[in-house]
Amino acid sequence: MAGAALPNIPAPEVDQGYLKLGFDRLSSFKFAAPEYDPAANPKAAPPTGEEQIPAAVKDWSGKKAVVTGFMLPTKLDNGKAVEFLLMANQMACCYGTVPNMNDWVIVKIPQGVPITQDVPISFRGLFRVRPMFESGYMTGIYELDAEGPGQVAE
Repeated sequence: MAGAALPNIPAPEVDQGYLKLGFDRLSSFKFAAPEYDPAANPKAAPPTGEEQIPAAVKDWSGKKAVVTGFMLPTKLDNGKAVEFLLMANQMACCYGTVPNMNDWVIVKIPQGVPITQDVPISFRGLFRVRPMFESGYMTGIYELDAEGPGQVAE
C-alpha cells in the first residue's frame, strides 16, 4: 500500500449539526486489515493500518454524525441490541462475501434498542475513526456512540 494515493473525499452534508455519513463516503477508499497474529507475539502492538485512512475521513472523528445502514446485532441485553454493526448492505448476514472493514460501523447504545433487520435504519451520535481490536484482532475502524433509538430510513 506504500505510495498509493488516497482518494479525495468530498465533505459530507450537515443536518441539524450532524454529519451525514453515508457508506458512499465511509466505503469510498480501500482498507485492508493488516496481517497480524496475536498468538505469535502477544506483547507486540498490532498494526493499525491508519495510513490507509484518508485525512478527510480521520477529520470526522470526534464529531456528531448520523449513519444509515442495516443492523446486524452482536451483543444483546434483555432482548435489545446494545452493540451491533450498522452495515452498508445485508450481504454479510447470510450469504455473500466478507465485507471490507470500512463497510460497517460498530454502534454502541447502552440502553439498548429493539432489533430492526432487513430495513435501513439511521442512528445519531458521536462518531469515531480509530482501529478497534478484540482479543488482538482488528474488529473495525468506525464507531458510533448512539444517542437514542434509531429511525427507519425513508
